[in-house]
Amino acid sequence: MSDSRGRSHPIWIVPVAVAVSAAVLIVVIVMMTGASGSTGGDATQAEDEDVSEFSDAESRDEEDLLAVGPAEAPVVLVMFTDYQCPYCAMWTDETLPAMMEHVEDDELRIEWRDVNVYGPASERSARASYAAALQGAFLDYNDALFENGRTRTEANLSEEKLIDLAESLGLDPEEFSADLKSQETADLIAANEDYAIDLGVTATPVFVMGGQPIIGGQPTRQFEAAFDNALNAAN
Repeated sequence: MSDSRGRSHPIWIVPVAVAVSAAVLIVVIVMMTGASGSTGGDATQAEDEDVSEFSDAESRDEEDLLAVGPAEAPVVLVMFTDYQCPYCAMWTDETLPAMMEHVEDDELRIEWRDVNVYGPASERSARASYAAALQGAFLDYNDALFENGRTRTEANLSEEKLIDLAESLGLDPEEFSADLKSQETADLIAANEDYAIDLGVTATPVFVMGGQPIIGGQPTRQFEAAFDNALNAAN
């Protein structure tokens, strides 16, 4: 298996590397923010009332196609994700619907950033999600890639299958195919990936809610509590 920068590794290297990166990331974030928590059922979330430097993760760019909710929303949730990440799929199925209720109330904005730690199929899928976003269908496509809280097999993340999925969602397949393969799309996805890495995000999923990090696909109640805390702080 190769990573998104073209380096070749044995197939077992990627999941091991992701697990190691996640452990290192937790330690780094705890040191940077003074967070407390565990790698198990409780989220690692900063308890300090001050917004950490992870607030830089927010773009609040009104032209950002990989986002939902008003740019001026009091709370922003940034999700660092990968389309081959099983916990990202579970979160999308179980927790995203609850978060979307806050988006509909104009209290929350959600921004997605692909890290593509699992390699070329992840990067290709990220480009596909942006191609769908260019036709106003980012959420539909994102949800379809994570249908029923599961990731697709790598064989089902080929260009042909990604285009077929777009067509099944009613998108223009020719326009989608051109955007999927365009340099502009590749540059944007690479820039998002580099930005995540610059922030120290090398595993998925990682979330930033109101400037505070949450590690892993934690239960919905944890995100609801984090949202309430961030909303109270914003008000």
